[in-house]
Amino acid sequence: MDFIEERASGPRPWLVILFCVIYAFAGLTGHDPWKTDDALHLGIAHGFFTTNDWRIPALAGEPVPEAEPLYHWVAASTAGLTQSVLPFHDGARLASALFIVAFLLAIGGASRRLYGVEAGWGAPLLAIGTLGLLVPLHEAQPASAILACSAIVYWGVAMLGKQPLAGAIVAGCGIATAFLAGGLGASLPLIALLLLPLSQGRWASVLVAMIVGTMVAAIWPLALFYQAPDFLNAWWASEKLTLAGHDGFSLIHLQWLSWFGWPVLYIALWTLWSDRRQFLTPALTLPLLGLVLALTWFLFHEARLPAMLPLVTPMILLATSGSARLRRGAANAWDWFGMMTVSIVAAFIWLGTTAIYLGWPAKLARNIARLAPGFAGQLWLPTIFVALAATLLWLAMLLNLPRSPWRVATRWGAGVTVVWTLLVVLWLPWIDYGKTYRPVVASLRRALPEDSGCIGRSNLGLGQRAVLDYFAGIRTRSNAERCRWLIGQFSSPDATDPVGWNRVWESRRPGDRTEIWRLYRKA
Repeated sequence: MDFIEERASGPRPWLVILFCVIYAFAGLTGHDPWKTDDALHLGIAHGFFTTNDWRIPALAGEPVPEAEPLYHWVAASTAGLTQSVLPFHDGARLASALFIVAFLLAIGGASRRLYGVEAGWGAPLLAIGTLGLLVPLHEAQPASAILACSAIVYWGVAMLGKQPLAGAIVAGCGIATAFLAGGLGASLPLIALLLLPLSQGRWASVLVAMIVGTMVAAIWPLALFYQAPDFLNAWWASEKLTLAGHDGFSLIHLQWLSWFGWPVLYIALWTLWSDRRQFLTPALTLPLLGLVLALTWFLFHEARLPAMLPLVTPMILLATSGSARLRRGAANAWDWFGMMTVSIVAAFIWLGTTAIYLGWPAKLARNIARLAPGFAGQLWLPTIFVALAATLLWLAMLLNLPRSPWRVATRWGAGVTVVWTLLVVLWLPWIDYGKTYRPVVASLRRALPEDSGCIGRSNLGLGQRAVLDYFAGIRTRSNAERCRWLIGQFSSPDATDPVGWNRVWESRRPGDRTEIWRLYRKA
């Protein structure tokens, strides 16, 4: 099995490409929109696709001033290009794959500039091994676009030393697209990175980057200024709330950092300690500045995904700098932990698969059945072949991966990808059965008369409103006083019905006891 060899100094490029491609596409198709972010952003992309008005992000016909358009533009485009072979939601999620590929290319390019060719191939392995990125990168949400744009900015700034004009243009485009993907929260920590080349006297490059970034970023706000000023004002009010920040550091921030950044956060911290006397070297200055800026932003904002994203790229870059220089004991501990963890999780996924589809072992099958009562899916032969191939690939990585400075990172990134692949290949039908709103919305549609007219809503989130519109074309109003019908969401079956309304229907997703849907008719 000599096909799993590594170079003496770095990972085999084809092996890195293989795992990155698998990572980018696994789990994006084959399931309905899920709560909450997946359904929400698919709903916005669907609005662009169906109305041909690409200025205002809207959900079920109502503007969403908290959303920026870049991801949704690309998602609507990929859905349009693939509509003959894929349903809209699957085609739209391919936008995430494009942005994941861009992110991995850019993080590799930045690492190559800062640390050398081998690090350029190692950085994507650390990126796909970052546990906190698994779910958000494989949903239909702007996280993948924000990360791609962030990595592009770091790549551009790293280029300034040898290619000042090209680097400035790349950095400027990255800042602009980060703004179009995530607003000021995504772009301001990146703009502050330009303080580094400015302190080095590269004011011309900074000027070019700012001009390019401003010109590209201004396209959307200018279009809104002339054609939709009310939405622009609402969007700006939402952005000011983002800038206002939060109450500061809390234990929740520490919890997010501890699990989301595994393992790159800890390798980055070791790198900073190991190189504490070399902070002013070019290879460390850029990611260190980015880490300080992003950490400051994170600690003064609510501990949620949008505030966490600016930390990802500098953490990966610092981890790339130190990953190949880990002390033998630490490297061996990480390697053994990775091998054992991935192997145990992979074995459990296979065991869970037999419980889901074959009913063995019986106790596990009963527990799984309680989570998704009524599921009666089946496995297809191609699915089993893919899962077996992924398992054999992992065994090959265990048995025949030669010693090298990048062996641990290679095995960890490969292991995370294999586990994710097994999970989505073997368990996706079962997961989708419990998470999809399709049967609930179909039942609701049957309960509503064709001439229902105005429908009010009570306690419906953006995700629920998105799936109502996507699956059944049902659009609700926040002001229900003049409506004959009302759709409400409740967290308990004992919740009291609103006064003046008669309940005519109730349903929920299989196994979901905290989200109960009810339909009312005015008394």
